[in-house]
Amino acid sequence: MSAIHVRKAIGINKPGDFDALELLTLPLTVGADDIIVKAEYLGINFIDTYFRKGLYPLGELPAAIGTELSGTILALPTHEAVLEDPEFKKRGYAVGARVAVGGATVVGTHSDYVSVPWKVVHILPSNVSTRIGAAALSQGLTALTFIEEAYKVKKGDTILVHTVAGGLGLLFAQLIKARGAIVIGTTSTREKAELAKAHGASHVILYKEEDTVQRVLELTNGVGVDAVFDGVGKDTFDSNFKMLKRKGTLVSLGNASGAVPPFAPIRLAEKNIKLLRPWVSNYVTTAEELYHYSTELFTLIAAEALKIRVQQEYPFTREGAIQAQKDLTAGNTMGKLLIKVD
Repeated sequence: MSAIHVRKAIGINKPGDFDALELLTLPLTVGADDIIVKAEYLGINFIDTYFRKGLYPLGELPAAIGTELSGTILALPTHEAVLEDPEFKKRGYAVGARVAVGGATVVGTHSDYVSVPWKVVHILPSNVSTRIGAAALSQGLTALTFIEEAYKVKKGDTILVHTVAGGLGLLFAQLIKARGAIVIGTTSTREKAELAKAHGASHVILYKEEDTVQRVLELTNGVGVDAVFDGVGKDTFDSNFKMLKRKGTLVSLGNASGAVPPFAPIRLAEKNIKLLRPWVSNYVTTAEELYHYSTELFTLIAAEALKIRVQQEYPFTREGAIQAQKDLTAGNTMGKLLIKVD
């Protein structure tokens, strides 16, 4: 299938702080159902920091981190049943095709070569670059599935997004506005606020200068919002209950400030609030689900109905990986961070 048996990978020998990241040499294990992809760009996400710290265990170490990349197909599956599968055939896989990889339970993609199940490989439209493919996939699938299945956003809703100027937040803002809902976002600086407004946010609260709860209640005439999409976690969790309307929905989707501590479920009864902690892979578990949402995502991008903002690229080195995670966790990003694999 391929003469490549090892890969260079960004990963860890043991969990820890930023300096736990290493540039490793690992075996390239190829399954009969797998597609081998030569990487061009690696997408940086908060989940990478959770793997590095051990919040989400990687299993046997050393191991690579990462959940998304883009590049070109180097080799196709060898399993005859896969090659004859109608779901496989309709995707149009071919050696040399430009693809994005991710969107389900696949970990260890921060490598120069990967061997992954075919269903997590997505052919890119001709006018969508591999750079944009890596920048869009994980966060795009998260935003699309969450506004459809975690809380189905509808016209007339008012939705709060923490924080709205990051890579995921900008996608939430655009997609929620496109459904006819009002977006209230939180962010840290005026520059970020202007960026968020340019991507669909109607109101942006500077949480370092303003009382977020007070401003949300002012903007909603004391009623509160229909739903909150919260990727911050510990620091914003409690205040969300004050800003949600009766029968509102809290979608807790990240731990940027730390994991949410245990709490008594009786708190939900005060307003009959629904609480979800979804995992995107459980919305795109089957090949059909993943194909449906990835096709919708790249169709929107190809039609320029969804803008993807890349803030910065880093080299495929230990130092580059460390700096990318430092920049991401510092809260200064306004868009997607990528590692470029030469």
